[in-house]
Amino acid sequence: MVNCVSCVEKACSRGNPCPVGEPLKKFAFKFKEYRKAGNLKLYQKSSSLEVEGYMRYPRVKEPIRLAEGMGWNKLGMAFCIGLSEEAKKLQEVLKCTVLKFIRLCVKLVALRRKNSLPERKRSRMQSNSPSDGPQRGWNGFERHRGSLHRPRHLFQRYSKAPTTTLIVKDRVLAHNPVGALYSRYHFKKLLR
Repeated sequence: MVNCVSCVEKACSRGNPCPVGEPLKKFAFKFKEYRKAGNLKLYQKSSSLEVEGYMRYPRVKEPIRLAEGMGWNKLGMAFCIGLSEEAKKLQEVLKCTVLKFIRLCVKLVALRRKNSLPERKRSRMQSNSPSDGPQRGWNGFERHRGSLHRPRHLFQRYSKAPTTTLIVKDRVLAHNPVGALYSRYHFKKLLR
């Protein structure tokens, strides 16, 4: 069994065989996916972007540069209503590009998280479901901004365009969930 977390050498990052797990022959079929026409171009562009932007571009800029490099003309953003201000700021950034920008507030039609029953009156319900965006015929790159896990996962599952997650909502740690791994206080609480 491959266990990359426990590997100290990370020899594979230098093109060497994996010293920790079984030979990667059983994963060979996955490597074939990289060679498919659309996947190969995406892999090559994202790899060159990593080299170009490493320690120079913030994560917000990377999907924009990727979309431009891939020749896509649209960039979609699905966001949780709780991140509307961040979505407005990103919209300002995207107005400075040549990309057509599509925005969608994702909400599971106001379903209660506990028992999935409608919580609000119908007139106040959001009409957008996680699968709405892909059904609207988007092409290009969809950037997802911090919806709750269920809507985000469903949105990504049904999207016909590549997606990435820029922010995961975390009201305890200023929308920085990995902050719990850096904070001694929160990390100790996670271990209990």
